[in-house]
Amino acid sequence: MNMTSTRTLMDDSCSFWDDTTDKVAEMQGFVSGLMMEPDGEQVASEIMVLQSIYGEDVIHLWKSPESGSIQSTKTSLASAAVRYVVSLNLPSHEGVSIRILVSVPPSYPTSSPPQLQLLSRYIGAFGVDPSLFGSILRTFISLSGVQWSAGTVCVFDGLQNILERCEQWYEERLSSELDREDEPTREPTLEDPAPAKLVEDVVPVELPRDSALPEGIQIITVEPIVDRKSVFVGRACRISHPSQVPLVLDHLMSDRHVARAAHTIINAWRCKVGNVLHQDNDDNGESAAGSRLAHLLSILELDNVLVVVTRWFGGIHLGPDRFKHINHAARNALEAAGFLDLDGSSGTNRKGIHKGRKR
Repeated sequence: MNMTSTRTLMDDSCSFWDDTTDKVAEMQGFVSGLMMEPDGEQVASEIMVLQSIYGEDVIHLWKSPESGSIQSTKTSLASAAVRYVVSLNLPSHEGVSIRILVSVPPSYPTSSPPQLQLLSRYIGAFGVDPSLFGSILRTFISLSGVQWSAGTVCVFDGLQNILERCEQWYEERLSSELDREDEPTREPTLEDPAPAKLVEDVVPVELPRDSALPEGIQIITVEPIVDRKSVFVGRACRISHPSQVPLVLDHLMSDRHVARAAHTIINAWRCKVGNVLHQDNDDNGESAAGSRLAHLLSILELDNVLVVVTRWFGGIHLGPDRFKHINHAARNALEAAGFLDLDGSSGTNRKGIHKGRKR
């Protein structure tokens, strides 16, 4: 596939959640439909207020992971809940974002509050623990949350409350991480576990689903790149459906050594299902790292691939060099997994597969 055909495919067929313009248009159409309903005006007006405060591009309709479809713009508020996703940056950490699912029941705001759910499994480089998930679910039914009164719209108050709690949660763990880096520690390696005091300081990661690999998935891991005590490890695997991505990432996070890394699963993936190209990436707390990996997959014209880079921080800031190492680790993994020919072009040649370790 040449670059021109790839661009045409992406322009014509990319799913709506990969296209900001489509997200905004879907939301505008949905809000317009709500305004025409007798009981929908308050909900629609609240959404428009949120768009004016946070921006139109950060609010979009919820896509069901089971069906892969979005809520119809013709759904009646009287018969179904309205669900939309809000993506926000933490107030004092512009590069750290969270995603919140807002579920508005048919009886809102007359007799029931909305429900807010944290979709992000990571805030920056830290895995979210169950207590934070639970406290956010109880935002409008807990004494420590937001007081709700019947007949009052309250999503904005709830979102602001969540931002404050998530920022406090993130700063506590960031402070703990910095304190740990100041302590004298030996360099972590892939074969030799970190000293006991590092293990004690690790924030436990609770996986929301089974950490077993999907059937037929084989992760290839390449040798680490080490620079000033920071360690970068690349991994790649072939995927056949977007639903496999979170399962693979959960499997990696179930490895205690990976879970101790400063940036556990910087990743990017592309997958064709029929004629539709799905793609996404995650910086995992290393600003712009995920988008750089996505760009790498794009220029190499690779499909049906997930590439992941894990970084253990060695206590010395590397500056721009860290992005060079992340890209090199990813490219090494792609070559070892057979996605690249030996001359660096894309293809199905698997001669390089023996350079990596199967997982």
